[in-house]
Amino acid sequence: MVEAEKRLLANALLDISNLRFVLLSEACIPLFNFSTVYTHLINSNENFVETYDQPSPLGRGRYRPQMSPMIKLSQWRKGSQWFQIDRDLAVEIVSDKTYFSIFQNYCKGSCYADEHYLPTFVNMKFKNWNSGRTLTWVDWSKGGAHPARFNRQDITKEFLKKLRSESSCEYNGKKTSICHLFARKFTSHALSRLLMFAPKVMQLNH
Repeated sequence: MVEAEKRLLANALLDISNLRFVLLSEACIPLFNFSTVYTHLINSNENFVETYDQPSPLGRGRYRPQMSPMIKLSQWRKGSQWFQIDRDLAVEIVSDKTYFSIFQNYCKGSCYADEHYLPTFVNMKFKNWNSGRTLTWVDWSKGGAHPARFNRQDITKEFLKKLRSESSCEYNGKKTSICHLFARKFTSHALSRLLMFAPKVMQLNH
């Protein structure tokens, strides 16, 4: 998975006009129109790679002692694989062989590299470039190994408005309610109602 992400970035870097790189899944939707998303990303002073320390079997419990001394337990991080990064960080990720090889050799079994490689690597080497959060909203409130999935009956105007504004975070040093530009997981059955509400609620026709 991580190797695939690195290959995608490498290919995208070949176009020098690409300044920002966003990884999304087929279950993601935009929460704002293109101009809002583009402006938010291109004017940001930071990257958006979620990274946090989780002292549990699902976090630190996945660390492998063989990774030391290059990666210590105290440096081990977890986060969402859905990132939004600038060109400088993309180059560093594609260029990295040292830390990537450690993950290739030792992050196996219950250690999921797509949840740990980028958070750990970015936090260790480029923490000052990073916001520590992702711009992709997910709902983990139901528990389990995967976030909640949203079907046709879940899509309402109120739900979409909540995703767009009921948050508080910092953007370029200032408080903002736009903390997520994307959301997941939405099934294909939700598409008809998303298209119904998008023009007004999400302003996708602007």
